[in-house]
Amino acid sequence: MPNASTKPKHGRRTRRRHRDDPARNELVSSSLESAQQCLFNQDYGTAFVHYLLALNLAPVFKDFAKDSFRFTLSKWAEELDSVGRIQDLFNCYEQALELFPDDEVILNSMGEHLFRMGFRDEAAGHFHKALKLRPDYPEARENFYRVANWLVERWHFLMLNDHRRNQKYQQAIERAVQSGCSTVLDIGTGTGILGMCAKKAGASEVYACELSKTMYELACEVVSANGLGGSINILHMKSLEMEVPRDIPKRVSLVVTETVDAGLFGEGIMESLIHAWHNLLLPRQSSEPSATGRVIPAGATVFGMAIKCPEIRRHHGMFCALVCLQTDHTKNYCVLECAEMALLNNKEYHNGFQYASHWNKAYVAVDDRCLQELEGLSSRPVQQMWLPVTQEGELDALAVWFQLHLDEDNSLSTKPHEDTCWEQAIYPVHTTKGFALKPGDTLLVEVSCRDAYLRLCSVAVLRGGQEIRLDKPLALMNPGPSQNPEAELCSALACLQTDHTKDYCVLECAEMALLNNKEYHNSFQCAVTKLISRLKLNNTRQEAADSSELFYVLDVSEGFSLLSLIAASQGHVKAYSSVEKNKQQEVLKRLARSNNIPEESLEFWLNGTEDEQGVLQRPSTEKLWSAIILDCVETCGLVRQKLMEKASLAREDIPERIVVYGMLVESDMLLLESAVQGQEPTLGFNIAPFINQFTVPVHVFLDFSTLECKHLSESVELFVLDLMDTNANYTTRQVKVTTPGTLTNTPFSDCYSLWYHIYLDQDICVSTLSQNSHWKQAAVVLQEPLQVSAGDWLCLTVNLHKSTISMSAQPDGEPRPMG
Repeated sequence: MPNASTKPKHGRRTRRRHRDDPARNELVSSSLESAQQCLFNQDYGTAFVHYLLALNLAPVFKDFAKDSFRFTLSKWAEELDSVGRIQDLFNCYEQALELFPDDEVILNSMGEHLFRMGFRDEAAGHFHKALKLRPDYPEARENFYRVANWLVERWHFLMLNDHRRNQKYQQAIERAVQSGCSTVLDIGTGTGILGMCAKKAGASEVYACELSKTMYELACEVVSANGLGGSINILHMKSLEMEVPRDIPKRVSLVVTETVDAGLFGEGIMESLIHAWHNLLLPRQSSEPSATGRVIPAGATVFGMAIKCPEIRRHHGMFCALVCLQTDHTKNYCVLECAEMALLNNKEYHNGFQYASHWNKAYVAVDDRCLQELEGLSSRPVQQMWLPVTQEGELDALAVWFQLHLDEDNSLSTKPHEDTCWEQAIYPVHTTKGFALKPGDTLLVEVSCRDAYLRLCSVAVLRGGQEIRLDKPLALMNPGPSQNPEAELCSALACLQTDHTKDYCVLECAEMALLNNKEYHNSFQCAVTKLISRLKLNNTRQEAADSSELFYVLDVSEGFSLLSLIAASQGHVKAYSSVEKNKQQEVLKRLARSNNIPEESLEFWLNGTEDEQGVLQRPSTEKLWSAIILDCVETCGLVRQKLMEKASLAREDIPERIVVYGMLVESDMLLLESAVQGQEPTLGFNIAPFINQFTVPVHVFLDFSTLECKHLSESVELFVLDLMDTNANYTTRQVKVTTPGTLTNTPFSDCYSLWYHIYLDQDICVSTLSQNSHWKQAAVVLQEPLQVSAGDWLCLTVNLHKSTISMSAQPDGEPRPMG
């Protein structure tokens, strides 16, 4: 046997092996040369293959070729993405990571593609790993902030900061364990806090399960750091998949869980408890406590009421005409529906929020301790609930809250105005527009738990002894004069019924609000009309211009967008939409037909990316697009990623620039959503340092017209993002404090004077904080709050990195000119 431990001999054998394989060396050398030549010729796919071959054969060249390999991979991935070869794209990244498993740039790039494709958990893992490898990597840090809300949702912080909720659960668990429940299963453990409470109370065996990989790993860290790593067995799986004795050795005597959402059943608690009673929990008995199965929470009572609120109405029903599109006929229309349930935050909807009826206890009174009742709940026939109407107005939604009975003595309420981490659930009423409730009416609501989810539906109003059905079209209830075609189309869009003989399109509430944003439609219509007129005029001035030449307009807005339809309505325009979802495309197609827009004037170019001919119909690579149009601000309140890169594709852009305004505020609510607050352990457990790793500085989907905060300054122009000239931007601004307080946040918008001003051209501007805007706002939370006094000056440093804005604040001296 050769003596491999002898270094001189090992070295000689290595050198001999290279000399004995000249063909291999020649192949590596030629592959590297070919890769560089292909890179020069912008043949990125072939260059990538050559690099793969050379570096797999000769890993010694990896450091030498790393930068070129990264660039090649990036450009090849862009080409694959542009033609829809998504599986090939991910295959290339997997091959690249086999070569460079610890390369932060490749990890971050793959995470970006995963995130755009909707694979948020996987994307977050790549961003997190890239940050661990290089903590100062700005791209990975910004991407991680964007996805962290899906990794660890913000309600985890609110729950851990809800001291009353924590104490009530701890008291109920202590009481159950001390009465004889010595074996415990924590379903959906999150940070592991309830399982640790059970162990601290004296339980002999504690098990926990968590489906989220991120939360599972976090719970393991927390439990271990609190000295309970060997005492609590945490499983990375759904409780529905657990079996005895495969996963736990025997049935437990107590199940604890908080898998409830604002609508009580939305996280699947009913299904989980039914499975637990059948497979994981001791049967319920009246004799020995230690041999009797128990559940915390023990039950719940659900309450409901009718409400009216214009804010809910415009997010869940089509009620205004699409002013940019004049309809000529109505045979082609698309009925729109919104999600069946949403969250109701009284703070968010207090503008115009009014109760339309008394609170009424729904028929849903759940006893989690009774298997038969849980199983019967989902199969129980639809029940009827009558709500007395107390105020006049349009019916917009049914609001729901519940009382969670942890045991006989401890309960939690999610009632409006209650100091709780929970919000209320709303069930938007999809009924005929224009029907108003009156005091003295009685609203008939149907309630069921079909598919183990709470479902509410308003079906009729009892008025003067007559039952008026709300689930029928207005024309059937009150026949009258025929409407004009535009009104009929709007009526069809607004009439959100449950007649499944028609083709329905389910839109997100923000998309519905976009359809209702009249100011938005008017502004873009005017700007696009002016742009196309200017392009036509320029063509007529060119003697050799072809009068039949089309203008190619590309809408690069991500998600649902009407801008391509607005452009296509101009005539002489070939508009390309980036809308990908089939149902959203169907909405645009039907609106186009209703407005006599030729089918060939609107193209969903991502549909044809697998077809080479479809790709070739777009402008050639040597020719810029006539115009790029885009909705440059995400609904959540952030500037869209890669905004500047998209804007550089065209001769003309809409919008031209974005002006960002800001205000200094103090907000306890944002702090509670940001991190676990205070220095004291949570119920005696050290949790904050671990979950606060997922604190993000940017909060999104905020409504500054209702956010609980104290304004500390006047508004100030923070940033100008000129899409035509990046040199016009500046990075520092001074802000004068007008009210003493503690500076915690620097919002991008505020209720009176702060928002994005999006200049579509020199004269037309759209605000993201107009009364009927579909946009929300964002806020940057400072890492360390600053105590400020009236008259102080702060210097805000504003940075733009790949279309992501970040800010920091520090005390400043005297005011000075800013530029």
